[in-house]
Amino acid sequence: MADPIPAATPPRSATDFFSDPLDSHPLWFKPSLFLSANFDSESYISELRTFVPFDTLRSELDAHLASLNHELIDLINRDYADFVNLSTKLVDVDASVVRMRAPLVELREKIEQYRGSVDRSLVALRNGLNQRSEAASARETLELLLDTFKVVSKVEKLIKELPSMPADWSNGDADLAEKNSTSNGISTQHVENGTNLRETQSMLLERIASEMNRLKFYMAHAQNLPFIENMEKRIQSASLILDAILGHCFTDGLEHQDANAIYNCLRAYAAIDNTRSAEEIFRTTIVAPLIQKIIPHETSAVVAGSYTDELENDYQQIKQSIDKDCKFLLEISSTENSGLHVFDFLANSILKEVLLAIQKGKPGAFSPGRPTEFLKNYKSSLDFLALLEGYCPSRSAVAKFRSEAVYVEFMKQWNIGVYFSLRFQEIAGALDSALNATSLVPVQNVLSAQGISLELTLKQSVTLLESLRSCWREDVLVLSCSDKFLRLSLQLLSRYSNWLSSGLAARKVVGNTVSSPGCEWAISAVPEDFIFIIHDINFLAKEICGDYLERVLKLLSSCSADVLDSIKQSILQGGKSLKDLVPLLINTIIEALVEKSIEDLRQLKGITATYRMTNKPLPVRHSPYVSVVLRPLKALLDGERATIYLTRETKNELLDGAATEITGRYYELAADLVSVARKTESSLQRIRQGAQRRAGASSDVSDHNVSDTDKICMQLFLDIQEYGRNLSALGVDAANIPAYRSLWQCVAPPDRQSTINL
Repeated sequence: MADPIPAATPPRSATDFFSDPLDSHPLWFKPSLFLSANFDSESYISELRTFVPFDTLRSELDAHLASLNHELIDLINRDYADFVNLSTKLVDVDASVVRMRAPLVELREKIEQYRGSVDRSLVALRNGLNQRSEAASARETLELLLDTFKVVSKVEKLIKELPSMPADWSNGDADLAEKNSTSNGISTQHVENGTNLRETQSMLLERIASEMNRLKFYMAHAQNLPFIENMEKRIQSASLILDAILGHCFTDGLEHQDANAIYNCLRAYAAIDNTRSAEEIFRTTIVAPLIQKIIPHETSAVVAGSYTDELENDYQQIKQSIDKDCKFLLEISSTENSGLHVFDFLANSILKEVLLAIQKGKPGAFSPGRPTEFLKNYKSSLDFLALLEGYCPSRSAVAKFRSEAVYVEFMKQWNIGVYFSLRFQEIAGALDSALNATSLVPVQNVLSAQGISLELTLKQSVTLLESLRSCWREDVLVLSCSDKFLRLSLQLLSRYSNWLSSGLAARKVVGNTVSSPGCEWAISAVPEDFIFIIHDINFLAKEICGDYLERVLKLLSSCSADVLDSIKQSILQGGKSLKDLVPLLINTIIEALVEKSIEDLRQLKGITATYRMTNKPLPVRHSPYVSVVLRPLKALLDGERATIYLTRETKNELLDGAATEITGRYYELAADLVSVARKTESSLQRIRQGAQRRAGASSDVSDHNVSDTDKICMQLFLDIQEYGRNLSALGVDAANIPAYRSLWQCVAPPDRQSTINL
């Protein structure tokens, strides 16, 4: 047995940690593609050479070939015994191959012969099928042409059976009756009067229309054929004659309200897809004369009558006319399963004529320049459209009516955007004008436009409430713009709130900077004026969050629950923004009262001059200024405005706040006065003691004398006792005020500091 084939040294080792593994290849080199059935070496190389250099590709292929050879040698060495025995088993292989090749070659020749025969048969079959298809198409075209010719001839024949002049048959003459008793098989006894004649003619016209419909179908499938082109004149002539006669028949049926004749004519119009002609005939024959009487748009008629742009009375008359003279046709066209749903007499006949009459006879009705009249006409028009929609037999008919071009054009005439702009200027301008006043304007016995007492005290507040209610008045609100009116309402509340907050802010800086425009009212206002504002704010907030909110939600009840909840929250937030201003107003009143009280409290500085370097004894009664410190607060609380317009809670809040602030300022002034007095006393005492030591006098000469500081503190103690009694008279316990307790401990004698006793 031969020795195994020595393995060639591979270029790389699979276990070489300092080089790539044996089976490592670039991402672009995929050996698996070589095993695919449709692998093509040339295309493979051409694709790779677009982005891989040729040398790199050749190196990679050489390396792959070396690895394959190495793998092959490994396989042979692994099964070397079987590989060697393989050659001993392959005996006379060539002879076996020759024996097997002969029948295979013969089989291939037979198959090629059969394939050729099948291909020839298939070509012959396809040619036959093409010829048959062409023949069938030619036959179909020929039949179509023959049917077209027959239909044209039939239509012309049926048209000849109709009277040539509509005036001949419109009155039911006897001669015309004889003329119509020919090939139709209609006996003279069936056309004794005009009604039977109209019905007969309408039935014949419906038949002709159905044939014309067939003719249109044939023409649509036989376009560009010479035969059809030669017959176009005959077809057009028949179509024109049919339209004219059908129009006269339909007009006559409308004038006599012949339901059968109208029904047949409408079916004829529907068959030839000419609904516009029927709608136009109805408009000019029936609707136009009625509307012309109600809304004349001729110059002479307009001048002769009383000219007004109001439409409500006109719509009432139009409604009566529709019910009397148009309802019969609307009922016929809405007959169930009649196929007449393609007509829209409501839009293209009635509404079109009404729109034309208003545009020519009353163009001012569409003008939003007069908002009240405009809104009245707009709502009347919506009621009129609702009446027309009531004649629609189904929801789909209503949707079709609203999608008509005439309906869209009619709605475009009402410029709701301009109307809202004018109302916005009117409502917002009234409030802005009131808020721009340089001072608060009190009012009494205020009545709203509806005669309801508003219980408000200021013109600015009255104007706000009137403006808010105007947004939702029946003669102002347009439901399609309800979102805009809601936004306007919230803007009005915001404008009023900003007016108040800006004024209060300007009041605090009036001494340092020039006041902003529109804030003069706050600077010139006295504390009693802010009582009016507090009352008005409480009333407005209650009204907005109560009856006003309920009215808005009732008007918008058709909205979804989520929308209504959003509306409710936005209005409640507007009311809350007003309530949030009450503490600021109370603080403003307190600041004004404190400023007045400080002017009197500054008199306590005179106590130092009274007892400094004097021989006055200890004081036994309070100072005169104490009695007037709380006088502004008491005058405010006992005044008429506070009694009438402030609630008990507000008065208590105002009283407690003012008492606390005044007491705090009182403590600051008194503590500063006592501190200065004690420092001065200490300095004088040291100077006096130094002088006595230099003179050799005893240092305790004045130990038994009462100092000036003690006298000052005693005077302040008597003053704060009286001040505390004045607070108690107002209903405030002075002991509950931290600043008062501090003041007491600052000036009270040592034996009385632990207990406050007035």
